Amino acid sequence: MNEPLDWNAIPMEWVGDYVGRRAALTPDRCALIEAETGRHWRYDELDAAVARTAHWLTDTLGVGRGERLGLVTRNTIEAVRIYLACGRAGIVLVPLSHRLAAAEMTALVRRSGARAVLVDPALADAVAGVGTDGVDWHRLDADAVAAQDAMPASPSGNVALALNEPFLYVHTGGSTGVPKLCIVSHRQMTWNALELIAASPAGLGERRELLLFPLYHVGGWNTVTPILHAGGCVVLLPAFDPAAVLDAVAAHRVNHFGAVEAMLRAISATPGFPDADLSSLAGITTAGAPCSDAAMAPFRERGIPVGQSYGQTEAGPSNFIHLGRGDDPEALVRHSGSVGTAFPHCDYRIVADDGTPAPRGGAGELWLRSPHAFDGYVDDPERTAAVLDADGWVHTGDLAREDETGRVTIVGRVDNVFVSGGENIAPEEIETALLAHEAIAEAGVYPAADPRWGAVPVAVLVPAAGTSLPDAESLGEWLSARLARFKHPRRYIRAQSLPRTGTGKIDRGALARAGGS
Repeated sequence: MNEPLDWNAIPMEWVGDYVGRRAALTPDRCALIEAETGRHWRYDELDAAVARTAHWLTDTLGVGRGERLGLVTRNTIEAVRIYLACGRAGIVLVPLSHRLAAAEMTALVRRSGARAVLVDPALADAVAGVGTDGVDWHRLDADAVAAQDAMPASPSGNVALALNEPFLYVHTGGSTGVPKLCIVSHRQMTWNALELIAASPAGLGERRELLLFPLYHVGGWNTVTPILHAGGCVVLLPAFDPAAVLDAVAAHRVNHFGAVEAMLRAISATPGFPDADLSSLAGITTAGAPCSDAAMAPFRERGIPVGQSYGQTEAGPSNFIHLGRGDDPEALVRHSGSVGTAFPHCDYRIVADDGTPAPRGGAGELWLRSPHAFDGYVDDPERTAAVLDADGWVHTGDLAREDETGRVTIVGRVDNVFVSGGENIAPEEIETALLAHEAIAEAGVYPAADPRWGAVPVAVLVPAAGTSLPDAESLGEWLSARLARFKHPRRYIRAQSLPRTGTGKIDRGALARAGGS
């Protein structure tokens, strides 16, 4: 009897071809729109352009299958061409944030083993101090695009790839330690695209999706890939600008976008928001970090459903989504703090400190297992083993609860929890409570050393526009109905803004340093 085939290890020509097969099915559909210029690309046009770009990467730049290519870019059509061409040629793409310090980018380029790096000319200053001997740096400018367009299509067609082959090296957006490089395979991106298509209440093939997540994080590519897989249209803005978002939604009849909380707050605070034409917008999904109900409310008041999602580069990139259920659309509002339910092909556990399942309603670490988990960290087996166990479970480090309806809520990070007088405190729980106050726009909590309790919570608050923060005594009384007394902040600090990472999460190290000073 023959041994069973390992389909993930068999090279197949469709793997990595994220636009070619769709172009054969729906050549005339719009694939990409550049919002600022109005440039449109049909699927057949994009497919032909990607074939030329793939040839340019391999023939002119000399980057071959399995080799790494760095990319420092805004959200542009040129960047999407590079991404799709890397998939077609078997090149591993290494997206790099222009927000990184020169030393951080230098370390990531070296660790990735990139043979070359492409740089958006608008971001040239961001790489000025990066020192990497032996790496070719190229501007992704008009001349480079013209050179791509002048190339014939790749004479060899698609490179046959196995699903388990790496496609992306993605640096994580955490706020502590040296950034990690996650190995993201074609299996992961393909399966997660299918998950998003399966979980969407309306077909993604009919959607116009405005991309707001930056392409240096996996969330950006995990927006592009499923939309193109399904035959929808991606609308691109080079960078986030709240007024430009409103213009793009109206001009291009956008149906949906994903955003972090800070983006929602910026959009709703834009002077043009009350009169903006949002009639085409059928929904918004938040990601990156838990989102407060206050940030969602202005959109709900305009009749736009807003739901949260959850994912992690290591486990997804997408794993949970909160959608309205059946005939009860108001459930989305009643459970607004929840990330909803797991995708169809994603197992999950909520695990207590002793390794046993947490009771329903109890907090524990969220574990995830699916065919779209990552393949580890580049050259870091120790950290990989701490996150990905032998049974395929990704230990996310996120604290979660499951309610009686089966909805899951993220309540904090395991490594953010601190002990005060023998009690565990999650800063995120305090922040969520504070954000329910009408005078508070943003809230960040960190532990401060205390001679009696060991550590106590301190809150940094940003007042809502046109309001004044209440005094500490009033806030304490208000919190009494929402939090146990030992969780109340011992001190409140007023700030104009909170430090955040590139994914919108609070930078807790910077928060504590600023609060302490």
